[in-house]
Amino acid sequence: MIEIKKPGLLTTVQDLGRTGFQKYGVIASGVMDQDAHKIANMLVGNNEEQPTLEMTLIGPRIVFHEDCLISLCGGDIGPQINGQKVRLWRPIWVKAKSELTFGSYKEGCRTYLAIAGGFDVEVVMDSYATYLRAHIGGHKGRALQKGDQLSLKEKSRLSGKIMDSLKQPDKPFVEAQWSIPIQTRRPSNQRIRVIEGKQFSLFNKDSKIALFSHPYKVASQSDRMGYRLSGSALALSEEKEMISEAVTMGTIQVPPDGQPIILMADRQTTGGYPKIGQVASIDLHVLAQTKPGEEVYFEKISFAAAQRLYIQKEQRLYEYKQSIQIKYR
Repeated sequence: MIEIKKPGLLTTVQDLGRTGFQKYGVIASGVMDQDAHKIANMLVGNNEEQPTLEMTLIGPRIVFHEDCLISLCGGDIGPQINGQKVRLWRPIWVKAKSELTFGSYKEGCRTYLAIAGGFDVEVVMDSYATYLRAHIGGHKGRALQKGDQLSLKEKSRLSGKIMDSLKQPDKPFVEAQWSIPIQTRRPSNQRIRVIEGKQFSLFNKDSKIALFSHPYKVASQSDRMGYRLSGSALALSEEKEMISEAVTMGTIQVPPDGQPIILMADRQTTGGYPKIGQVASIDLHVLAQTKPGEEVYFEKISFAAAQRLYIQKEQRLYEYKQSIQIKYR
């Protein structure tokens, strides 16, 4: 069991999302950074569907009431165990009574905590994900609060082997000396790749040029539902009545004020604003680690190229998983 001594800015239980219910108006929700979530689970021997804690910018203070195998992936917000710095992207054995805290922000926006066995929370509509606005899923349908206690499920055989390889009872924690090599932050010269949206052709020439030429700043009003951007205004060639259509994570909508909105994990199920673009899946994890105040740049990519990159990324994740399983046979 773990206990929340301090909740942080926004700490929620999330998984890969609540799929299959959008036709009833229930949003998918789930983690913002799927890559970090998946790898965090791999590192502790969990399957990818197990829930993790998504921690945003200011991390919580957590006490472990039993020996645990954990991993921390995603943005680096200064994790420490008993005051000692710990590294991301690797398994970590933690002794009972130890305390996980977070210090100064370094990079990224969201960190994911996975624990061997997974958190024992209620499944709602086939998912553990917290849907904040509807108060369902996760732990009591809300962000974690001071005093919350989360029980853990039984560990897998693989988890046990990883844990045994690291356990040293005379230490508060032990890190694995190996890690998963992954780049989570966008280099300053790299742009977020975007596929033309369904209504791209309806925008005027200046708007089409501006989207891929000018930077857009992530506004402070951005949240898990969507990133509001500020920059060059985008406009249709002529006014057109739109019919609400299905949207997904990464859909770039343009409301009447011309300032684009990128829909994120807690997006609505349909949208009536014109869609100028769709962020390629390959870059969604980078977008999820972009915080308010930072600028984003867009680069056009074809659907076929985006699909190839996605397949390559999934192959890499599969290889990471296989390498861990082989290492602890």
